[in-house]
Amino acid sequence: MKFSQAALHTLTILSASTVLLEAFAPNVGSSRRSLENARKNIQSSGLQMAFDMPEGVTSNMFDGPAPLVKERDACGVGFVANTSSGELGSHKVLQQGLAALDCMEHRGACGGDGESGDGAGIMTEIPWKLLSEYVSDGCAKPGVGMIFLPRDEDRRNAVKNVIEHVCTINELEVIGWREVPVNEAALGAQAGAVVPSMWQLFVKSPDRIKDDEERDGFERTLYLVRRRFAVELKNRGLVWDDDEVSDTYVASFSSRTIVYKGMVQSCVLPEYYLDLKNEDYTTKFVIYHRRFSTNTNPKWPLAQPMRVLGHNGEINTLLGNVNWIKAREAQKGIPVSTDEELDNFDAPSKGNKSSKTKGDIRDLVDTESTDNIVMLCNTQDVPSVLEPVVDLNRSDSANLDSVFELMTKSRHRAACALMAMVPTAYFDEPALKDNPEIVDFYKFHGGLLEAWDGPALLVYSDGKSVGASLDRNGLRPARFSRTSDGTVYMMSETGVIPDMDESSIVEKGRLGPGQMINVDLSTGEFKDNIKIKSEIASRHPYGEWISNQRKDVGTLEFPSDREMDDITATYAQATYGWGLEDIGMQIQDMAGSGKETTYSMGDDAPIAVLSERPHVLYNYFKQRFAQVTNPPIDPLREGVVMSLAMTLGKKESIYKVSEQGARLIHLDSPLLNQAEMDRIKSFEDPENGGFKQATISTRYDLADGPDGLKAAIKAICDQAVEAVSNGAEVLILSDKSIEMSEFESTTYIPPLAAIGAVHHRLIDAGLRMDAGIVVETGAAWSTHHFACLVGYGANAVHPYVALETVKQWHGGERTQKMMKAGKLTETTVAKAQSNYRKAVEAGLLKILSKMGISLLTSYQGAQIFEAIGIGQELIDTAFKGTTSRVGGIDLKDLAVETASMRPDVAEAKMKLINHGYYKPLPSLGEYHANSSDLAKLLHDAIGLNKKVFGDKRDDLENGGVNPKNAANYEIFRKSLEDAPLANIRDLLDFDSDRKPISVDEVEPIEEIMKRFCTGAMSLGALSREAHETLAIAVNRVGGKSNSGEGGEDILRGKPITDVDETGRSPSFPHLYGLKNGDSANSYVHQVASGRFGVTPEFLVTAKQIEIKMAQGAKPGEGGQLPGQKVSEYIATLRASKPGVTLISPPPHHDIYSIEDLAQLIHDLHAINEQAGVSVKLVSSIGIGTVACGVAKASADVIQISGGDGGTGASPLSSIKHAGGPWELGLTEAHSALLSNGLRERVTLRVDGGIRTGRDVVMGALMGAEEFGFGTVAMIAEGCVMARVCHLNTCPVGVTSQKEQLRKKFPGTPEHVVNFFYFVAEEIRNLLAHLGYSKLEDIIGRADLLAESKAQKKRVAKTKEMSLAPFYSGVPDSSDDRSFLRTSEGEEKGSKVHISGFSSDLDRDVVKNPDIIKVIAENEGTADVQFDIKNTDRSVCAMLSGDIARAHGNKGFKGKINVQFNGSAGQSFGAFVLPGLNVRLVGEGNDYVGKGMHGGQLNIVPAEDAGFVASESSIVGNACLYGATGGDFHANGRAGERFAVRNSGAYAVVEGTGDHCCEYMTGGVVVSLGSVGRNVGAGMTGGIGYFYDENDSFPERVNSEIVEMQRISTVSGEAQLKNMIQRHYDQTNSSKAKMILDNWSSEVEKFWQIYPPAEAESPAVKEIEVEGVELRISAQAPDGAMCFLPVGTQLNPEQVARCAD
Repeated sequence: MKFSQAALHTLTILSASTVLLEAFAPNVGSSRRSLENARKNIQSSGLQMAFDMPEGVTSNMFDGPAPLVKERDACGVGFVANTSSGELGSHKVLQQGLAALDCMEHRGACGGDGESGDGAGIMTEIPWKLLSEYVSDGCAKPGVGMIFLPRDEDRRNAVKNVIEHVCTINELEVIGWREVPVNEAALGAQAGAVVPSMWQLFVKSPDRIKDDEERDGFERTLYLVRRRFAVELKNRGLVWDDDEVSDTYVASFSSRTIVYKGMVQSCVLPEYYLDLKNEDYTTKFVIYHRRFSTNTNPKWPLAQPMRVLGHNGEINTLLGNVNWIKAREAQKGIPVSTDEELDNFDAPSKGNKSSKTKGDIRDLVDTESTDNIVMLCNTQDVPSVLEPVVDLNRSDSANLDSVFELMTKSRHRAACALMAMVPTAYFDEPALKDNPEIVDFYKFHGGLLEAWDGPALLVYSDGKSVGASLDRNGLRPARFSRTSDGTVYMMSETGVIPDMDESSIVEKGRLGPGQMINVDLSTGEFKDNIKIKSEIASRHPYGEWISNQRKDVGTLEFPSDREMDDITATYAQATYGWGLEDIGMQIQDMAGSGKETTYSMGDDAPIAVLSERPHVLYNYFKQRFAQVTNPPIDPLREGVVMSLAMTLGKKESIYKVSEQGARLIHLDSPLLNQAEMDRIKSFEDPENGGFKQATISTRYDLADGPDGLKAAIKAICDQAVEAVSNGAEVLILSDKSIEMSEFESTTYIPPLAAIGAVHHRLIDAGLRMDAGIVVETGAAWSTHHFACLVGYGANAVHPYVALETVKQWHGGERTQKMMKAGKLTETTVAKAQSNYRKAVEAGLLKILSKMGISLLTSYQGAQIFEAIGIGQELIDTAFKGTTSRVGGIDLKDLAVETASMRPDVAEAKMKLINHGYYKPLPSLGEYHANSSDLAKLLHDAIGLNKKVFGDKRDDLENGGVNPKNAANYEIFRKSLEDAPLANIRDLLDFDSDRKPISVDEVEPIEEIMKRFCTGAMSLGALSREAHETLAIAVNRVGGKSNSGEGGEDILRGKPITDVDETGRSPSFPHLYGLKNGDSANSYVHQVASGRFGVTPEFLVTAKQIEIKMAQGAKPGEGGQLPGQKVSEYIATLRASKPGVTLISPPPHHDIYSIEDLAQLIHDLHAINEQAGVSVKLVSSIGIGTVACGVAKASADVIQISGGDGGTGASPLSSIKHAGGPWELGLTEAHSALLSNGLRERVTLRVDGGIRTGRDVVMGALMGAEEFGFGTVAMIAEGCVMARVCHLNTCPVGVTSQKEQLRKKFPGTPEHVVNFFYFVAEEIRNLLAHLGYSKLEDIIGRADLLAESKAQKKRVAKTKEMSLAPFYSGVPDSSDDRSFLRTSEGEEKGSKVHISGFSSDLDRDVVKNPDIIKVIAENEGTADVQFDIKNTDRSVCAMLSGDIARAHGNKGFKGKINVQFNGSAGQSFGAFVLPGLNVRLVGEGNDYVGKGMHGGQLNIVPAEDAGFVASESSIVGNACLYGATGGDFHANGRAGERFAVRNSGAYAVVEGTGDHCCEYMTGGVVVSLGSVGRNVGAGMTGGIGYFYDENDSFPERVNSEIVEMQRISTVSGEAQLKNMIQRHYDQTNSSKAKMILDNWSSEVEKFWQIYPPAEAESPAVKEIEVEGVELRISAQAPDGAMCFLPVGTQLNPEQVARCAD
């Protein structure tokens, strides 16, 4: 291949200044010469040799922390506690715990054999009655170890000898060993193959320990000795890494608690551990846990509970948490003894060692010594003495458990430790306004310890109490019940205790976000959230300490004066890598409106390392994001749980509490201005805090050349160590210069490299916790830049050139003219800078939220990025621990690239270069694969003339579609082949193991095109013409079109049969080139987080349903449709308001964990068994283990999208900096699935920048079976790459909703078919060249790929790119091709997965003959009744599907009344539609009424219930999520996110948790009880009514959009009263009756909330308009609309219709 002429103009990396050339001459000159030679010599690549791995090099495909790349998990968890049955508890508690565990089975999963569970276990008190032979008068409660030992007897005995020896040395007298009775016949094959030998060890407390009844000293010694075991076993060579896989593992070692667990299913646990059936096994509590792992290979130690915790969730901040724990461990503290005798653990114990070792880390017995060990940080990092506390080779749960356990041993009560580690969102929390001591507790500990953040339900016990806590965002279900006998039941799902007597229950509750409950095991006292936290927080005067010690910087005014003149400022900008676009797009939007730039069309520019232009170092890093196993957060609507506050200064030990811990500088924002920098400086004064500070310059002489960077980095690291060693608590790394002379003679260390290097060097020196670091730099302006700097260790950033640029921009002539013309909001200089900070902060929140992280303190130093194109030298220098799998630039390369940004000279008329990184500049800027030139080439090939549209076709042959032209397609293909390098696949070539064959032997085009799909482009992002044309074209070729997010017109569900001879259809008058039999129904119907357009009919008319977990252009964020594109038609389809921007939430409401994704897949399989379910993921490190989890969750298709995917609208930084190349993600997913035996369960699809047959073949070789075309398919129907999709101004009507522009749409289905034909023909030729006759035969054959030496020579920036270490990790599938068929040997495409339901209840319902008759005849009534339990999930979804298939959304005229009795499983009443009336007597779990479209859903407690209904939880979280109609009544309280994305349901409930009515777009919600915070966030339609008995409601409303008022109109009052009357009639609610009986006084306690779109509603504003109808119900029972004439009450007939 040769460079195109345009590419030659892009090599500005080589056009450095004269000074640069002199300083860097050898390097730059050789680079230039090699590139010139490359241009001359490179020809089209021939076949290369297969991958050759250098000797000693192994595959890096799964390099990275084990919790990220190897295994992730989720689960069901809970506890049972009863202290009233005596000192030793009862066997009944154990039985109930095991029964509850069995009812959690659906929240777990099994290994590859289908029998071995992913893990199940329990923690209880030690059953002293069962173990009585090991108890004596002298030792009533010995220490008991539950230990997994090797199966090999010799190994086992050797291990036991070491354990006994360590115990003896530490004065623990060994009482004996007990072999645990087990039944191995109960195990699955995989679990049985690796099962350990189960033993219990009993030891007596040392005489030196003088404990009270709580035995804290003994517990500390047992804890430390357990950590000693691992060290000694390793020292003795007794740790093996072979097929035995049963290394020693201590499940528990305590005198209080014991853990029984294993890789088994729930029901197998008591069958395997025979102790659990013994009635002598008694306990006061049991914690139970059922695990769902993304892996299929059982590992016994990974089962839970851990030693003190049972964890349901994922710690999103794990990397940062572990990094900071290790940084603390490196701090200097008490010395480690060098006494040789003490080092010799083989030496016999010589009496009382305390005289020599008191207070030393070697003494694990002495009270003072053990207290010191657990209270200080550095004592944890002595690997010769103790096993490390944290290790990234362990799971996130194991690391969390380890730190939590250590904190509980260091004088923290269990509840206190968990409060500190997993804090609630305390700022502005109304529920804490009366408890300032709790707020002060969180403020204090927030400065000491980074939150372990992520979705988590944590159940814990230290043996003294048992409790549970929920993460700050409430993204795990947590319900509890209390009975009259004092038993407390806490569970992930309600209803897990069989046959519970409802009359004995005195309270049913739930844990809200950040809440906690606790049961004291000695007194039996139950403590709710406020009681336990207030008790803990009152132990120290935290508020006083903060007042005395903390210094607050606050938010200070931005200085207005310029520091540089324009010439210097522009020169500085250029030097730091700024381009003209950065000011014209980013600064203008950020400073002008306080928002990030919105853009469209995805990222089609080369990745930074392959670009021929200089890039800032940040561009080599891709932000990681949450998908499937953990959820992103919604920063737009749930920002109340997030914070950007940071601190500077020295941090004290987290294991002990003292006033010194409050001595920190507090920052409200990580972005500092000069005034705030000055204030920080003022805290150096001994009278004002005495925070010693040091500034280190990161500039170095340009004359030092490329080698100067390495020396400069070493120098600043040495200076940092010296400064902090001398007491500096604030370190400023500064490249600041305001003098032209300094800019001309020096260059700088890229700030990201500087902070990373210094951060890690300080960690290594044990000094990182002693100082905070501020980066003062000119090379940071984008939100991504700030995220990188903080992510690699910065506490704060002073972006002095960015702020100077804002001033320069504000004072510019163009800006001032735009302000005066009204095109920009007029601002002051200070306000413009404030806007800029606001935009950066919002962008940072968005980046944090993508990873599911709430606090910037947890993101700091977490390194949550993947490097693409960074070499090992640079990684080791500045980015230790970051994954970089394809090699790349080293320090010299970085020095050259940084210096090459410099302008040649400084002159008065100097302007910044427009690099064209975002908007293409033909022939001048950065290369973009999709361009107007490329579009023209493709149009010529497929016969499209953009000037022929609409009526202009009428007189033209073939409707204006020109004949397709193969020669022109070859020009199109060749233009891409010869283009500059852009993607990883460009460095690969084919290396076949066969000789070429004739193309005539290759399978036909029609077979290949069946594998083609279109990207998920929504109707709304595209015009009707473009969306329908694509669907018709892909259906013609037998491929799979995709609806995207937003639904489809029901008109499209049936074939088109009214086409005339001109190709026109009255049904689709806006389309051309149609044929009878065409179908505009998309094959794939997408379900996204916004649930736009998702109705029962939409789901049942799909052939495949896609769950959008992530989008390539902006993974971790929801879809975005600008308001100007929400026309009346689009708003109708999406059940929203015209003109209102729609930004979907990220995927967290019902897909925030692997088991919840499994539930949604279950829901969709239930409503449409004939459709497969696909899950869309985006490429990122760790996607392999995620894909395994998705396969185990019963998905049929997994789509891997590249980070370069297109979009109709997205923040610019998301387009450019999130998501990785699909070449890495696809290969990793395929390899992981194949290695785990899951590949045959799923079809793999890939998309993202696929344009040609070569791309398809590359994707196939990497494992894909289907291939998605997005942007290029739009080009094939007329797109000209104007890149104005987000502005609604597409000149050819492809992405516009404007009628006049849509009329210019030039495409027809034939154009798109022509394109696919050419791609398929190109694939046939490539297959012939490779010697294969079918595309199927090369799928997964990465052995037919090789690195292209010729292409690698074209890489301008480095010679260190290497793909072999990654691609060599693909399992060889050349002989075994069975993964291409299902396990039954069928073709995957011919079989739709039939969901395995957890019960047959839904099938029993749909088989009822009365129901079948009513549906078939579409008339009459059926009345049926069933019992239900929590394992019956998605009940009613299948019935709704049957109705929708027969009659659509609204056509059912019959009536089906179904009553269920009991505790319903998740998604009860999903997709209920008109004519279906459902009643549940009992309680529901999460997602009740999900996707409800009509009908009625009533939930009431059992008649004999002993609790107060209005004060108790009756349904779980996210009820009515995505509802589009129907009436809902619940006589009890709901959980979090009630009615989220409701767009039509009318609901009455008796109280809710946080985020009620979030992103609601229609319908009415009435709450008759208290609610949590953040009501109405993002609400753009509908009305809410809230009963407020104690004037607490106003502070709980998110007032960003909604307005709030008392009931002020006759219509509003009538609507409210009649909905409450209806609620009473349906549920017999005592709360409703009380309100109605006292209406005149009680109505005054209601608030009404409404968004601007409802401001003119008669319920909101008193109006005099005849004929206006106000609805009080979504639908009357007879199917007719129920309404209330404005200003009147209901007449008797209406009452009868609306209230049954």
